Amino acid sequence: MSTRVVIFGNSGSGKSTLAKELKAERGLSHLDLDTLAWQATTPPQRRSLSDSGQQISEFIEANTDWVIEGCYADLLALAVPHANQLIFLDLADQACIENARNRPWEPHKYPSKQAQDT
Repeated sequence: MSTRVVIFGNSGSGKSTLAKELKAERGLSHLDLDTLAWQATTPPQRRSLSDSGQQISEFIEANTDWVIEGCYADLLALAVPHANQLIFLDLADQACIENARNRPWEPHKYPSKQAQDT
């Protein structure tokens, strides 16, 4: 049986960390919805739902075993019907804030660590 996992929760709840662990332990393909939700513009702007949805569909079709993680309800709604496991990370707000402040710089999201922390 294939493994198709969707992880969702607030920013800073540990979605990416868990997804990377599952990728390493189980050999799953990993899709971080942050990488396709936003255009590389200044300031960043959301991609259209149709563009992001197409990328999600292509990822699902190209991979038998996968993990998709994010916090975008509109994009998650496109992935959930294909999943056989759902994981909701429900951390306290303060824990999410501390995790977000302590995370390493994410160059695919922010131009600098300073911009990420503001």
